[in-house]
Order: sequence, then C-alpha cells, then structure tokens
Amino acid sequence: MFRREVQSIGALIRRNLRAQGLETPLLQKRLVESWPEIAGETIARYTTEVNIFNQTLYVKISMPALRADLSMRRMEFVKKLNDHVGAQIISDIRFC
Repeated sequence: MFRREVQSIGALIRRNLRAQGLETPLLQKRLVESWPEIAGETIARYTTEVNIFNQTLYVKISMPALRADLSMRRMEFVKKLNDHVGAQIISDIRFC
C-alpha cells in the first residue's frame, strides 16, 4: 500500500497561483484594496487614486497638507500594509 501526500485546499491553490505567476498580482490587488482600511476613513476620503508600480505604492491625495503629513509616516504605512497582506509587496510609498 502507498501513502498519499495530503494537502489542504488553500495550500494547493497557493501553489497553483505561484506556478502560474498570479500570486503577486493577487497580493498587490489585496494591498491596494486594503488602503482605505489601513489608512482610515479620513485619509481615504481625500484619496483619489492608488496604484503599485515597481514595488512602490503611489497614492494620490487631494489635500496638500495631508500629503505632507503622510509623507513623514510612509514607512509606518508600508509596514502595516505588508503585514495586512502577509507578504513583502511594497518597499515604499509615494504621495502625490
């Protein structure tokens, strides 16, 4: 008799996503969608656009004073966002 290697469905899905090159885009999408939750309601209200390019999160903020304040706290947001998705997806944030 032979033993079968039993794996969870989640592990199989992650392995399939990784093999097809879809794991990183999925995590990037999750990170972008989590910006309002991590940043908070007030900051999300002034956010007009959120994109990722070359491991940098670009966040368009419509209020210049808020943009300057957030620039000083950008590493705090990098850590919170990466922790939220469970992987090192971004290395920097640019507020424009």
